[in-house]
Amino acid sequence: MAKTSSNKPKPVTPRKKPVVPKTVAEAKKREEEPGYWHLTDDEVLLRSPEPEDEYRTSDSWRVFRIMGEFVNGFDHLATITRGVSIFGSARTHEEDPFYIAARETGRLLAEAGFEIITGGGPGIMEAANRGAHDAGAVSVGCNIELPFEQMPNPYLTKSLTFKYFMVRKTMFIKYSNAYVIFPGGFGTMDELFEALTLIQTKKIRNFPVVLFGSQYWRGLLSWLTSTMLNERMINAEDLGLIHLTDSPSDAVDFIIGTFASSLNNGKI
Repeated sequence: MAKTSSNKPKPVTPRKKPVVPKTVAEAKKREEEPGYWHLTDDEVLLRSPEPEDEYRTSDSWRVFRIMGEFVNGFDHLATITRGVSIFGSARTHEEDPFYIAARETGRLLAEAGFEIITGGGPGIMEAANRGAHDAGAVSVGCNIELPFEQMPNPYLTKSLTFKYFMVRKTMFIKYSNAYVIFPGGFGTMDELFEALTLIQTKKIRNFPVVLFGSQYWRGLLSWLTSTMLNERMINAEDLGLIHLTDSPSDAVDFIIGTFASSLNNGKI
């Protein structure tokens, strides 16, 4: 049987190796091409360079972009002197009891003279900013560029967007006098243990960490005590500034008391 043009095997075109940009200008031009996969700045920063990657020296120049983010953050947040950062899940809905409690906590803290700082997104972040907005107070959102869009919530008086998590996390710690941490996922845990590490290593002092929602946090606290403390991986005083509560007013009273002490002894 004779082969027709319809059943002839198609020639295989050899796959070309992607051309690696050798200059910043060439890389920027490539990024504008249709279908180009855009890595986040954190992905680019943290990836391991390939042996043949002639563009790897750009890591040295990326330091200036990171430095610029620090400068921009410091400039915009310089007036924040009584900040309290509130963390929690972005997935918490408006009808959720934790959303309602976070809004009330933000309002009470704002009425006590504190500026409210969050990650600027939805859920618990929105609730806390909304509470500050209810009180007519300063409401700060430190957002982050992600592969999926996280829009700033509508209750911000000051909004910043960062490319690098490490810069954003520095802003939370630097401009906060306390953390209030509602139930959340990995990002919330990251902020919690960042603060606990800085407290343990004496990088910050007089810095209360309020865990809101006793039922949610009980298992973690039990493990910290029964395992980490029992096996002497941490000291008892490392847990001394963790305050567990289910009451917005109790959380605020605890922060006010610690803040009064820090005025005399200093946060750092």
